[in-house]
Amino acid sequence: MGLIQQLPPSVVNQIAAGEVVERPASVVKEMMENAIDAGARRVEVSVERGGKDLIRIADDGSGMSPEDIPLAFLPHATSKLQSAEDLHKVRTLGFRGEALAAIAEISKVRCQTRRADAEEGSEIVIEGGIAGPIRPCGCPVGTVMEVRNLFYNTPVRRGFLKSDSTEAGHVAETFARIALAQPQVHMTFRSAGKVVHDLPAVAGVRDRIAAFFGREMAESLLWVEGKLDQTGLWGYVGHPSQSRSSTKGQYLFLGGRYVRDRSLSHALNEAYRGLLMVGRNPVAFLNLEIPPEEVDVNVHPTKIEVRFRDPQRVYSHLLSTLRQTFLASDLHSRLQPVPPGKGSEAPAPASWPPASAPAPAPAPKPPARPEPSYALDSPPTDRRAIASWFEPSRTPAAPPPFPEGFGQARPPEWAANLPGRLDFARAEPFDEFAAEPSRADATPPATPPEPAPAAVASPGMPELAPHAKAIQVHDSYLIAETSDGMMVIDQHALHERIIYEELRKRVAEGRVESQGLLVPEPVHMPADEAATLLEHADLLATLGLEVEGFGGDTILIRSTPAMLRDAHPERLVRDLAEHLATQPLPPTRDGLVAELLHMVSCKAAVKAGQKLTPEEIEALLARRELAHDAHHCPHGRPTALIFTKSELEKQFGRI
Repeated sequence: MGLIQQLPPSVVNQIAAGEVVERPASVVKEMMENAIDAGARRVEVSVERGGKDLIRIADDGSGMSPEDIPLAFLPHATSKLQSAEDLHKVRTLGFRGEALAAIAEISKVRCQTRRADAEEGSEIVIEGGIAGPIRPCGCPVGTVMEVRNLFYNTPVRRGFLKSDSTEAGHVAETFARIALAQPQVHMTFRSAGKVVHDLPAVAGVRDRIAAFFGREMAESLLWVEGKLDQTGLWGYVGHPSQSRSSTKGQYLFLGGRYVRDRSLSHALNEAYRGLLMVGRNPVAFLNLEIPPEEVDVNVHPTKIEVRFRDPQRVYSHLLSTLRQTFLASDLHSRLQPVPPGKGSEAPAPASWPPASAPAPAPAPKPPARPEPSYALDSPPTDRRAIASWFEPSRTPAAPPPFPEGFGQARPPEWAANLPGRLDFARAEPFDEFAAEPSRADATPPATPPEPAPAAVASPGMPELAPHAKAIQVHDSYLIAETSDGMMVIDQHALHERIIYEELRKRVAEGRVESQGLLVPEPVHMPADEAATLLEHADLLATLGLEVEGFGGDTILIRSTPAMLRDAHPERLVRDLAEHLATQPLPPTRDGLVAELLHMVSCKAAVKAGQKLTPEEIEALLARRELAHDAHHCPHGRPTALIFTKSELEKQFGRI
C-alpha cells in the first residue's frame, strides 16, 4: 500500500483555517468584507469575550437564496469568480471562497438570510463542519452570521489566543480598517454588550478619522489628491507634529481594501524625510485607485499583501503627490493656544476622486475660551494658504545624475561673506562658490557681480523684526524678536539645514568642489565596512569624497568635499562606512544621497554648546531669512519655536 493518501475534507478545511483564521479578528474581517460585497448599507458587529465566545455580524445586503446557502459553506465555492481570467481583474473584497468553509470547520455557525424577493428567510446551523438541515425562519432582508466557540474543536489553536481585551482590541482594529475604507456604510461595533462605535454613513472619511483618532488629529490633517493616467490617489496625511513611534497610524487602501506594501510605506516615509525625527513615523489615510488588471491581490490568503504590475510608477506617483502637498503647506511648529474645534477644511474635490472625498465647508470660528492651553501645533487654517517652501530654479541647471525630482528645490544664493571664525559651511563663503575653485589671485570680473538676493522669508515663516538683535542662551539656542512675538532657535538644527540645502543644490548640479589631499590618507577599518564603502565609491565621489581600495581592509582617501575642509577625513569616512554598513539604506539613488547629505551636514554644522560671537549670530540669522524649508533640520527636528506677542501678554496677565 502506498504512503501518499488524500486528506479528508475536514482536515483540508482545518489546514485552510490555519492560514485564513488566525484569531477572532480574522473572522470579523472575512464576514464584514462579504457584507460589503453583498451591497450592504448597514453592518452591525457584536463580539463577546473578544470574539472567543460569540461573533455576530448582521447586514442589510442582498442575502442568499435557500439553494445558495449550503454552497456558501463549501470550500472554494464563490459567486465572485467565473473563470481563471477573473483572478486578473478582481473587483470585490473577497473572492477565494474558502473563508466560510474554514470558519464553519472550527466553530459553531448559524446563518440566517433572506433575499428581497423572498417571503421568508432561511436558516442553517453548522457545528464543526457538519451542516444541519435548512429551515425557514423570519428575518429581515440581508444576512445574519453568528460564530460561537471559535476553535472549540482545535484546543491547541484556542490556547494560543490572547486575553479577552487583547482579542477585542484586534477586532476593533479590523473594524476600524474596514470602516475607514467604506465611509458610505453605516457601521456599528459592540463589545461585551456595549456600543463602542456607531458610525453613520458619511460622504468623507474625516469624520471616521475623528471617531477613531480624535478631533485634534482629524483637524490637523492635510488633504492629498493626485491622478496619473488611470492611477489615482486621494486622502489625508498627518502634520509632522502628529507623528507616531510605529507605523500603526498608516492606513493604505486599494480599491476599498486595507493593504500593506513595503514600497508604498517607503514612499510615504521618503516623502516625510527631513520633516520627522529619526524613529518617528508619519500618519496617513490614503486611498489608491488602480485598474484591477494592474494589481494582483491573490498573493496571500488574508488578501492584505498585493503586487503591482508597475510598482515603480505607483511609488513615484505617491511620493511626488505627497511632496507637492507639502510644498503648498506650512509645517512650522508653533507654541500657541489650540482652539477646540478649529481645523482646516479640504478643498472641494473635482469630479474625481469618488464621493468619499470631503465636501467644502466654511472654516468655523474659534469659540471663546477662558484660558488658553498651549501645545506644539501648526494653525490648520493657515496651511492651505501657505505657498511653497522651495521655488523652482529660474535658470536651467545641468542635468542632475539623479532621478527626476531630486534637487528641484531652489536653495538660496548666499549673499554675504561669513564673518569671524565661524565657518558655516566649512569652506569659503557661499557666494564665492563657482564651477571652478576660487583663488586669491584670480582676475577680477569685468562686470560688477550681481547683487545678493534680498532676504525674503518663505511664506509662513515669521520675519525677524528690523534691526533686532538676538542673544545666545546656554550656548545652544538663539532668542530673536519677530514682527509678532519672539522665536527660540536651535543653532545646530538651523545651521544643519543651511548646509544641507547648499550641499544638495551643488550635488544636483554636479558641481561639488573637492579638495585633494597632498598625501592620500590610508584608513584601516573592518572588512565589511570597507567593502560597503567601496561599493558606494562612485556615489561618494559625487559628494566630493574620493576613496579607493588599498588592499585588504584598508581604503585610501584621495579628496574630501571643499565645503568640509575642517572636517577630519578619517573620522568622516569611518562614520560614513559605519552608517552604510549598519543602517537600512533607501532603495533609490536620490534617497541614499539625501541620507548621506543629512549625515555630512550634521557633522559640519555648529554644535550645541559652542559659543558664538554677535557677528556670527547675525550671520546665521541672515541666512535663515534666505533659506527655504528652514522650519526643520534634515533629521526632522524643528529649528525654531514661535511665541506670539499676544501669548506672552496672556502669560503675564496683561490681557
